[in-house]
Amino acid sequence: MPRPHDMGGQPAGPMDLAEHPRGDFERHTDALIILLGATGRCVFRVDELRRAIESLPDYDSLAYYEKWAKALKLLLVEKGVISEQELAEKLAELRR
Repeated sequence: MPRPHDMGGQPAGPMDLAEHPRGDFERHTDALIILLGATGRCVFRVDELRRAIESLPDYDSLAYYEKWAKALKLLLVEKGVISEQELAEKLAELRR
């Protein structure tokens, strides 16, 4: 089954190569990937991150860093670093 990145030979149009300013969400996501990935605590490796990103059911509707954030959450739950329940409780606390 082809993955989202398997686009060889398909029309894709021009690429926007311009630099884009990053907001807090993007910088925080990038920092978490670096701190928890192979260059930090090694909770996951780059191939695991790619698998998690490409397995997202809503892949095509997400922005670049949204894919990273959702994949990071998936990996942290898979590896038992945090549970769905703990994450839900923390998010509820932050919303209050």
